[in-house]
Amino acid sequence: MKLFYTATLFILLNVCAFNQVSAQSASYIQSLQAQNHWVDSVFNTLNMRCKIAQLFFIRAHTNRGQAYADSVAQVIKKQQPGGLVFFQGGPVRQVNLSNQYQKLAKIPLLIAMDGEWGLGMRLDSTISYPYQMALGAVQDNTLLNQMGQQVAYDFKRIGMHLNFAPVMDINNNPDNPVINYRSFGDNKYNVAQKAIAYMQGMQQGGLLTTAKHFPGHGDTNVDSHMDLPLLNFTRQRLDTLEEYPFKEAIAAGISGIMVAHMSIPVLDNTQHLPSTLSRPIITNLLKDELGFKGLVVSDAMEMKGVVKYFPGGEADVKAFIAGNDILELSENSARAIKKIKQAIHSGQVTEQELDAKVKKVLAAKYWAGLNQYQPSNPIGTVADLNRQQAKALVQQLSNAAVTLLQGDSVIQQLDFGQNTALVSIGTEGPSVYQYELGKVFTNARMFNVGKSASAAEISQLLAMLHGYPQIVIGIHDSRLRPASKLDFSASVKQLIAQLAGNKGSVISVFANPYTLANLPGIEKAGAILECYQKDESMQRAAVKVLTRQLIPQGKLPVRINAFWANGTGLVLP
Repeated sequence: MKLFYTATLFILLNVCAFNQVSAQSASYIQSLQAQNHWVDSVFNTLNMRCKIAQLFFIRAHTNRGQAYADSVAQVIKKQQPGGLVFFQGGPVRQVNLSNQYQKLAKIPLLIAMDGEWGLGMRLDSTISYPYQMALGAVQDNTLLNQMGQQVAYDFKRIGMHLNFAPVMDINNNPDNPVINYRSFGDNKYNVAQKAIAYMQGMQQGGLLTTAKHFPGHGDTNVDSHMDLPLLNFTRQRLDTLEEYPFKEAIAAGISGIMVAHMSIPVLDNTQHLPSTLSRPIITNLLKDELGFKGLVVSDAMEMKGVVKYFPGGEADVKAFIAGNDILELSENSARAIKKIKQAIHSGQVTEQELDAKVKKVLAAKYWAGLNQYQPSNPIGTVADLNRQQAKALVQQLSNAAVTLLQGDSVIQQLDFGQNTALVSIGTEGPSVYQYELGKVFTNARMFNVGKSASAAEISQLLAMLHGYPQIVIGIHDSRLRPASKLDFSASVKQLIAQLAGNKGSVISVFANPYTLANLPGIEKAGAILECYQKDESMQRAAVKVLTRQLIPQGKLPVRINAFWANGTGLVLP
């Protein structure tokens, strides 16, 4: 009897597993074509206010204390929104809070996060994959697909269903204050291919994805969190450049697209009107002309780029009428729901449009498995999210990204027994780069230079470096987000130029590639490795190249200046 029970249980478990796989064998876009009885049954229980509420996603944190968590719970209980967007906090806290919040929801919540480089973008104690700028240098797109699958696992492990990623903006403005390193680069073909590989990996892992920021936020010099950027380009340019990755993503079956807050006169000349509030841009262009059938998500409705000119809930109504299916982070969702209901009653938009949006959101919940919602298990969360397989992939991606800009012969001639100075600039103490190099260069001494070192300190350092036949240098941006220009003092930048001028100097740049353009004289170095960001995995990858354990394969994803064009990247002989 016991054997029969065990065998029966095994069969049932396998049937359940098969059903779950079968439910996701069709993409979310494909699933919209079939009648869905769960969607219909839930939809038929909703009055107009409840329907509208399903379109709103509200903000949640796990690092703001109990009072804040309780306030979010009250909103869920009273308004019954469609979903949550989690921000900073910790993974175990988020699992526990998500489970509590789901208990308050009559229809399970669709839970989202900005995870462009994985959970580490928002949560402590989790893994961060390389930024998209670094990934733009990788030549093997299957690695990005694997990353997408790992990110999907992480999201689902802590009860999330929707990633506001990947970024599909083409960063053709080096001074872009908001996209920049979050982009795969300035080549539209590379951006599209990388983003689609990442997206497909996530969707294959059962995660809903969102390409952003339509129709393209890459050539702006204004941060839409602060004000309304202007895209004053021709229709031909937008069609052939900014929109290209989004068109490719639509053809590849992406489940969602996020619309940016930008003024684009050639598409809609209404003064100060953000694209998020434009029906010609969202309904006429994105939905009708480009044929996108998936979820259209607004960028955060609390951002200054949208509420500056449309305060008091007016932005929410206009975003709804424009064609957005999900409105995230409204300043006041209760007010917005009321105003949208009034707009429908007054005939500004039809109830049929509302119904179509709600069914798309419910279909997304079904595709994500919320028709059979189960709470997440907090036990073992941190260990699961920091599994060895994921850590190994981070190193693999870093290895594949490191780009040799010049000096392949100089690297080949490095003598590991020679008297060598290992210099890290921008660090206050020894770096991983120095420690790892020190294991191979057996006659080496470490030197560190802070980013604000005085002229006297630099003069003293130069005196100590005099006579070293080999100088191996690391330039480290210590900031969390690698901006286009290093925040080094003029004296430190001059030091870099002086050291680069030494014959045979080898420099690894653990910073945004655009920083090279603001380091005059660095091009004189014997060898230069571009390593994109400060992370330990990048430092280890650089060491592997310098110690001839790794053949660099990366290619620059952006143009720097006359010395280094897009696609620059040497391979050691």
